Amino acid sequence: MISREERTLLSEWWWTVDRPMLGAIIALMLSGIILSLAASPPVATRIGLDAFHFFHHHVMFLLPSLIVLLGVSFLSPRHIRRSALIVFAIAIILIVATLLVGPEVKGSRRWITLLGLNIQASEAAKPAFVVLAAWLFAESARRPEMPATSMALVLLLMLVSLLVLEPDFGQTMLSLMVWGSLFFIAGMRMIWVAGLAGAAATGLFAAYLLVPHVAGRIQRFMNPASGDTFQVDTAMEAFYNGGWFGLGPGEGIAKRNLPDSHTDFVFAVAAEEFGIVLCLALLLLFAFIVIRALSRAYATEDMFARFAASGLAIMFGVQAAINMSVNLQLIPAKGMTLPFISYGGSSIVSLAYGVGMMLALTRLRPKSEVESINDAQAAQGYA
Repeated sequence: MISREERTLLSEWWWTVDRPMLGAIIALMLSGIILSLAASPPVATRIGLDAFHFFHHHVMFLLPSLIVLLGVSFLSPRHIRRSALIVFAIAIILIVATLLVGPEVKGSRRWITLLGLNIQASEAAKPAFVVLAAWLFAESARRPEMPATSMALVLLLMLVSLLVLEPDFGQTMLSLMVWGSLFFIAGMRMIWVAGLAGAAATGLFAAYLLVPHVAGRIQRFMNPASGDTFQVDTAMEAFYNGGWFGLGPGEGIAKRNLPDSHTDFVFAVAAEEFGIVLCLALLLLFAFIVIRALSRAYATEDMFARFAASGLAIMFGVQAAINMSVNLQLIPAKGMTLPFISYGGSSIVSLAYGVGMMLALTRLRPKSEVESINDAQAAQGYA
């Protein structure tokens, strides 16, 4: 047992970190292990791999992810900013490299192979981007004479442009939504709200006109008879088959036919084998993490920590909401992983980095420490 009287780095972390939120995150990770074991073997067998190929890789990526999560949660706000700047710069370089030399898969260039590992650099860019945008918005509020808001807009346009070139419209929309939420939290004027909403609507309409697969997905959502809706229809059947308590572990039918049952549609597999009760439990875990992070963020007096933790929580929650909504046919189909549940190495490690920063930024700090941080920022600017 760690005593409050100890003055070690570990004891200080243990008594200041949000332990209920940490427990909920670990519960999601453990749920991901169980659901990966349930959903991935049929997919691996279908493509000629060992039945537990994806499960072993999922567990293998969870171990470094847990190390990243816990390690980052020890960092101070200043070190969070610095790490985000480094990670974002590296991610942008890798995205550019992916566009130049990455293999094209289904019309997109999103992956690059380094040291034998397939890396999706856009996943790492997201949490770092949120922290940098929050940093700039906090600076804008603290020092109005600094063009920090314009710099945040340039940051957004740079990331969105690269994501559109891949193309990855799901990540693009997620980045836009989080950036807009941060802008709103920072106190933007209503005219900016209308302008950003209009720009987003214009961009979506342009994608509908110019990008065939985007138009196809929207058309199939509006009129299922207009195209192939096999995956979303099968996912909905899984919910009907599972009922409240499911068919039982290993008894699911949908995973035998769904190509993405271990990634985009793992929520449907959970519903069929373990029932709607488990799905509601997962939903409550996601909601608890987001609400807990937002409440802790608004309790801090450090403006940067407040904005950054809020943005990371919103990104985490919106990503989960998109995945579950696609499974329930509430929005057009879009490939978006369910945090810590879906298979995906880059996604899991990047999510761990994001929630690790969220835990670090929501740690309890004495008022005197926050005041000294603010004084140092006022004297020197953010470093």
